[in-house]
Amino acid sequence: MNLDKIKTFSMGLAMALCLLPGRAAAAAETDTLQEIVKRGELRVAVQTSGAPFSFIDKHGVRTGSSVEFARMMGEEMGVKVVFLDYDWDGLIPALLSGKADILAADMTANLKRSLRISFADPWYYTGGVIFKKTGSKLKTLADCNKPNVKAAAILGSTTATNAERFLPKAQKKLYKGSGTLIVNAVMTGHADVGLLDESSLVAYMGDLPPKSVEVIPGLLSKEPLAFAVRPEDQHLLQWINLFFDWVRSDGRYDKNINYWVKSLEWKKSH
Repeated sequence: MNLDKIKTFSMGLAMALCLLPGRAAAAAETDTLQEIVKRGELRVAVQTSGAPFSFIDKHGVRTGSSVEFARMMGEEMGVKVVFLDYDWDGLIPALLSGKADILAADMTANLKRSLRISFADPWYYTGGVIFKKTGSKLKTLADCNKPNVKAAAILGSTTATNAERFLPKAQKKLYKGSGTLIVNAVMTGHADVGLLDESSLVAYMGDLPPKSVEVIPGLLSKEPLAFAVRPEDQHLLQWINLFFDWVRSDGRYDKNINYWVKSLEWKKSH
């Protein structure tokens, strides 16, 4: 071996040795999925009140579509599931701080949020709508987009984003909490229109007198709903995607969605 080859080999060996500590450290980093299994507990951040995805029913039990999917995950992992309740704007901080292992809510996987957290593949698609109290003279999107119109939306959610985008001229009333506040604002006259995703609105309408609210024609957006993890938890992210593949194939996914999201059957028992 000539001198140049010896030098090249030596430099390569030195670089490899320098990389070893970093790789060893990376390998030693905690795998959150394995940590969950070891501790026997899956900690899930959920929205305090957001039917039909997460809410406390009349028996005092937390349930809903995303909650029941999280329970299925716990069964598949062989661990207990602990639900941590947060207002909408507290969900992402709870995940990033390590208080929760996953975020299981009807959260839209948008580009801004993806700068901070990692979303799994969408598990459902919904869309944003504008609704009003029946009898209101507001008929179209253009009618709602006027300075004298008060539009209610949830602080920190895509409903607030839709309000800014589609109703730039209207007065914005942002509420910290759940969609219940938006419905109440419209029904009590504190707002002329409200913005929600269509799935949630259908659930809330089940608690209102028949034909008491109307939807302004037109879907504002198509929104992919997805569970989320911290950016470093790629093993857990892959597991969540695989979980939804399996429950779609064995019928559990359709059973959940048809019961919780596409009908009001759940109101009879919850």
